[in-house]
Amino acid sequence: MTFRDTVGLALRNLGQAKLRTSLTTLGVSIGIASLAGMVSLGVGLQDQFVDRFTKSGMFDAITVLAGGDLPGPLAGGGRGRGGGPTPFGRRGGGRAAGAAATENSRDVNDAALAELAALPGIRTVYPNVRGAVEVKFRGASEFAQAVGIPMVIRGEGPFQSIPYGRFFTSDTEDACMLSLDYAKRMDAENPGSLIGQTLTLNYPIARRGDAGAPSGGMAMSGGMAMPGGIQMPGGLNVQRAELQCPIVGIVERETGPFAAGGGAAGLMLPLGKAKAMYEGSPQAAAALLRDPTRTSVTYPSAVVRVAKASSTQDVEEQIKKLGFQAFSLNDALQGAKRAFIILDIVLSLIGSIALAVSSLGIVNTMVMSILERTREIGIMKAIGGSDGDIRRIFLIEASAIGCFGGVSGVLLGWLVGRVINFGANVYIQQQGGTPGNLFSLPFWLIGGAIGFSIAVSLVAGSYPASRAAKLNPIEALRHD
Repeated sequence: MTFRDTVGLALRNLGQAKLRTSLTTLGVSIGIASLAGMVSLGVGLQDQFVDRFTKSGMFDAITVLAGGDLPGPLAGGGRGRGGGPTPFGRRGGGRAAGAAATENSRDVNDAALAELAALPGIRTVYPNVRGAVEVKFRGASEFAQAVGIPMVIRGEGPFQSIPYGRFFTSDTEDACMLSLDYAKRMDAENPGSLIGQTLTLNYPIARRGDAGAPSGGMAMSGGMAMPGGIQMPGGLNVQRAELQCPIVGIVERETGPFAAGGGAAGLMLPLGKAKAMYEGSPQAAAALLRDPTRTSVTYPSAVVRVAKASSTQDVEEQIKKLGFQAFSLNDALQGAKRAFIILDIVLSLIGSIALAVSSLGIVNTMVMSILERTREIGIMKAIGGSDGDIRRIFLIEASAIGCFGGVSGVLLGWLVGRVINFGANVYIQQQGGTPGNLFSLPFWLIGGAIGFSIAVSLVAGSYPASRAAKLNPIEALRHD
């Protein structure tokens, strides 16, 4: 028998038992719909997670610190890259006068920023600048951290959507932006009304010499206002400076400890304005006094943005080879992806239960078909049909059921996913959340589901096909 004749005969046999074939195909469809729906949920959740955090600008950013200054548990127990303990007086940016710079004590200054920007795969580099300021508004005042925001992140992360006002027009604009939570502390009823109003920012500046500070001067220590003395060690006088900042924009959210990496903070200034404030701060002046070899202001850290998030790890290694400490959230992203892979496997195993049950229906259908067509099989063998021809007929019947069931199951799974996604998004919006696509059905999942359906059907039909091929033609012809 030719392959075409075998296919035609198999399809004709399926058509002779339409109800039984339809019910078996429906069982396969439900199994595939369950499998595809479960996996598409896992894929959709992974896409939502990765997309949200990638757009936030957290996974394409690398935080760079001076060599040996990696904070907290990332510092490796206070040891430098060479493995030895950091000598006293060399941590926190301080160095003994005249000490030679080593690989583990590279500063993050303007020259270092230019060197980092020259690395391949870098999109932009900017310093992480923040400082304590006193904020005055409507007769009240409090201390807050002002964070410098570069112009290059306009339209990215938290700044993709600005519900009130606008972004900065330049790096030196006398203006500020607020997070929505910070703005609600000033006007809970109508935070948008703050646009155009002015905040008064008081901050300390350090000057050399013995001249006294103007009235109201205060010494700053660790970002806290210390009333009284104005003289600091090294001949520095600390004076109060004042800046009038109109509020030009309010962003919806802030990103906590990663705000300096380009996310929103409570109080934001243009980076150029923040740098000017930092360069005149007592902290920056004191750092220069502690180390006379320094010729420029050093920054606590810098942020390196890569052109592609996939190259974050490679760029991070290049930065470490230059003698800086660097870390990013890329490792956390990879760990999250591995967790989602495990989730997809678990969901696919759960969805496969229904498909395993439907495979029993295929076995039952094929066995019943053998009992009904025993005499027909005997006639086919009597006129020259081989065991292989009989086996192929039944396997093609099983694969046809799997193919039809797989295609209809994918469509059913997609339809059910759309309905559930619509209902879930309605609920999410009612709770004030952001709607999204919870189910994702990529082409590889469609093809994989249909192929898996055919494979399971072939396995389920192998026993009936082998049983039919082994029938004795003489006994089969005697069968009523």
